[in-house]
Amino acid sequence: MERDQDPNLKKKVADEMEFVVQCSRCFKWRYIPTKERYEKIREHLLECPFYCEDAREWCPSISCDDIPDVTQNERKLWAFDKPSIPQPPSGWKRILKIRAAGGTKFADVYYDLPTRTKFRSKIEVERYLKQHSEYASQGVKLEKFSFQTPRPL
Repeated sequence: MERDQDPNLKKKVADEMEFVVQCSRCFKWRYIPTKERYEKIREHLLECPFYCEDAREWCPSISCDDIPDVTQNERKLWAFDKPSIPQPPSGWKRILKIRAAGGTKFADVYYDLPTRTKFRSKIEVERYLKQHSEYASQGVKLEKFSFQTPRPL
């Protein structure tokens, strides 16, 4: 993932981030067209490494011989989300907010429901799931939530 670094800007919304994954063979970065696809790749990255050819689903002629879709530079702030973080349950969104430069913490992770309920910790999610048993019948489990923050690059 990446986003432009702007010292005058306090916050950027997650929708403004670009999602990229590094090829396990050539180490070039490839754009991922949607957050949902990115999360699916990230969830299984350790057992199913990403290769440039996997991007042929949305970019038919891509290969390791092509130039990278994006390269790191000093104008961009980069973060790499940890692999094997589960996809959020259906209807939930995992939101990553990178903080402004100079803070003590790099980023915050939240989970949102379409009802605009926001969760900032696993304890809050656990409490909510206990109060709303209908989610258990839909297969929503506490193990599907991770508040691990990404690693800055």
